[in-house]
Amino acid sequence: MQCHETHAHMIRIAIVDDHAIVRAGLRQFFADQVDFVVAAEAANGREALDIVRKGEVDVVLLDISMPGQGGVDTLAAIRARAPDLPVLILSGFAEEHYATALLRQGASGYLNKDCDPEEIVRAIRTVYRGRKYVTASMAERLAESLGGGGDKAPHELLSERELQVFLRLAQGETIGHMAESMSLSVKTVSTYRTRVMEKMQLESNSDLTYYALKNGLIQ
Repeated sequence: MQCHETHAHMIRIAIVDDHAIVRAGLRQFFADQVDFVVAAEAANGREALDIVRKGEVDVVLLDISMPGQGGVDTLAAIRARAPDLPVLILSGFAEEHYATALLRQGASGYLNKDCDPEEIVRAIRTVYRGRKYVTASMAERLAESLGGGGDKAPHELLSERELQVFLRLAQGETIGHMAESMSLSVKTVSTYRTRVMEKMQLESNSDLTYYALKNGLIQ
């Protein structure tokens, strides 16, 4: 009897990560949770959108740094297609760098991949119930950023698209390659680059890379 009742409230999870070993580890861990079922897996943003289109998942666990269409783009695309579907960001980057920006862009929560697996379980249950999941330190930072935006780091002033261009440039990607993978014209990407340089008051791509490394935005 209990089994049927549990089954009625299964949380169907989609794991989106380009590393098969990460997906396997999460799948194995989730198998121990009576109310979890891994309903789908994806290795990139395009596959993630196919899953979302089918509408058979309750929570998307999304890696933010994937090749091709990255997690930031994927989050925006999921939001556009399924505004109410909770998306929990799982990232290799420390939360202070991205979490505020991603929560503003519609993520339901943000976790670092080094966190305790139990925390991922708590976060999934939280976002499934329609609430945001933020760690205590994150909540503090959010409160600070809402209180007074005067002491924001330069990269926090970038729009979502600008942040993407910035990170790709910092990792040495060419404007031509970026234009192709982001489905934009070279001219548009160049305009974004100019805006990024102005907002961050930097002169060259090597300045961008140095900034990104110094602030832990790339590894």
